[in-house]
Amino acid sequence: MREEDRNDIRKLTLFRNMTSPAFDELMHAAYDQVFPAQLELVRQGEAANFLHVVLEGAVELYANWQDRDTTMAVVQPVATFILAACMRDAPYLMSARTLQRSRIVLIPAVDVRAAFSRDPGFALATVQELAEGYRSLVRHAKNLKLRNARERLGAYLLQRSDYAGAQGFVLPQEKRLLASYLGMTPESLSRAFKALRDHGVHIDGMRVTITDPAALKALVQTDSLLDSPLNIP
Repeated sequence: MREEDRNDIRKLTLFRNMTSPAFDELMHAAYDQVFPAQLELVRQGEAANFLHVVLEGAVELYANWQDRDTTMAVVQPVATFILAACMRDAPYLMSARTLQRSRIVLIPAVDVRAAFSRDPGFALATVQELAEGYRSLVRHAKNLKLRNARERLGAYLLQRSDYAGAQGFVLPQEKRLLASYLGMTPESLSRAFKALRDHGVHIDGMRVTITDPAALKALVQTDSLLDSPLNIP
């Protein structure tokens, strides 16, 4: 693994407060690998053998049941997945596949659990990350259950605008993934975009421009107990 990759991983909140010997030991058995696009990395129900760190590319976390599937999140550099299954030594509840050519570090889950038991800084960071992940999931569930399709899309676009620091931005992933993440069909997403024209949203292909932020905010009525900037594709 390249030294700059180790440094990028070290800067993540999860690893930042580990002692140097503990971090070095955790990285000792870790290795990086390049995967092509549309490759299934893990499958729901399989044992969680590794904590994954995305260094380059993008990874979709998704779940399926019978003939249906849904996007849970899109992981982009530099970030980890799926910590909870590793800590519980339990089967993955989600599958993961690359959306594009991706470089990923694999850290053995058994080493992650050992570091948790030995290093207080890592243990505290792990608890905090799992707690934040839970709170983010609750917000997302509330968003799906309490807002209609138009409001969910509007809230997402406001979050993406804040993240980009601009009223105009390009959707980072294809609309099919966005629809799935927001609990819609692609057809429903298209209708929601059309409905938002009257609330200050202009879309041209993958580029979105919020022409009237006040109108969109009036529709969405953003709320810190409902909206979160985390895990947005």
